[in-house]
Amino acid sequence: MKNLSLFFLSAFLFLACGDDDTSTTDPIPDAELHAAFSAFDSESYTIYADGDEFVIETNGLPNHTSPYWSNTHPLFVEPTVTTYQAMAPGNIDNFNGSYTLRVDASPSLAAGSSATGLGPIGLAVSGAVIYNDQEGPNVPLDNAIPSLDYTAAHTGPQSYHYHLEPKAWSSDDEALIGIMSDGFFLYGRKCNSTGTYPTDLDESGGHFSTTQHTSSEEYHYHIQNELYLNQYYILFPGNYQGTPSAIQ
Repeated sequence: MKNLSLFFLSAFLFLACGDDDTSTTDPIPDAELHAAFSAFDSESYTIYADGDEFVIETNGLPNHTSPYWSNTHPLFVEPTVTTYQAMAPGNIDNFNGSYTLRVDASPSLAAGSSATGLGPIGLAVSGAVIYNDQEGPNVPLDNAIPSLDYTAAHTGPQSYHYHLEPKAWSSDDEALIGIMSDGFFLYGRKCNSTGTYPTDLDESGGHFSTTQHTSSEEYHYHIQNELYLNQYYILFPGNYQGTPSAIQ
């Protein structure tokens, strides 16, 4: 009788505590990639889900023409809006690096906004990176305008990057520009939900609406339809409304 009591006690303890294997946490299933990623250049990008995050990797090279390619490159074109004398030093194909951004698959607005910094603040669909409205520490973008190519980009210490509306693929339209480092997408000056310029943008150019990539409303940014120096449109002159991650 004593042995039978010990048997039932052991069985109870096993059922109550379980074995060691049941205490481990199951891995988070990979999120489904957002439809907007279909617009990102497949030659430049590797994009995948890692649990509840998206990992976006690019070689930093644009998929379009520019005078900043070396003159033997098939995408080289002669400068038009800039000149050889005004161009920044360095060719696109001199850069040999990569950029990686890891963002939440379902980004949310932060309690407060945060300022962008110098260097990459987003990744463009072309493969190259997005910079803010400053040319350097306390150096306004005005000083760099003469060096920008026809698609509002130039070379810098570590990259070929855009400051203004990139006319290689977007000019006064709703085209997807890229993704900002807080995980929200950036679109052109017009909104797919109305076909015209949105009037409900916050101070960062963001709002909730449907896009060409989603049938439900989601927060996203737009290039703001406000002239800069009477002829340009800055890609992202505001603060992040989400929580940014470093582009490494």
